[in-house]
Amino acid sequence: MAITNNSMNKSGASNYGGNPSKKPQAKKAKPKVKESTKRQSMLNTHKLAPFKYDMNEILASTSMDASKASAFLASVIAKASRVSTKDAKEYIRGFMDSGDLTKEENDRICKLLDKYSKFR
Repeated sequence: MAITNNSMNKSGASNYGGNPSKKPQAKKAKPKVKESTKRQSMLNTHKLAPFKYDMNEILASTSMDASKASAFLASVIAKASRVSTKDAKEYIRGFMDSGDLTKEENDRICKLLDKYSKFR
């Protein structure tokens, strides 16, 4: 009986070295180091509906058109719930600098963000 497998030598052992009866040793995995991030103030997603309602009341009193206000609200919610309320406030400040929002409206929105946020 001839062995036709090229990976086996005459003695029946593989050409890859080591004892054929022993299984290859698995590389030891390094223990995972838990990286802690700073807790940040983010929008509480459990109170998203009341936040949207209050924001729509504020945006209705602004001079911003409805389509721009809708996109603005969606961006504020996305930044505040995924990144931090600090970044959302900077985004809002950019609209105040461009003239779409007044200082009072900016303050009302920032206060609203603080009201509906939590640390996580």
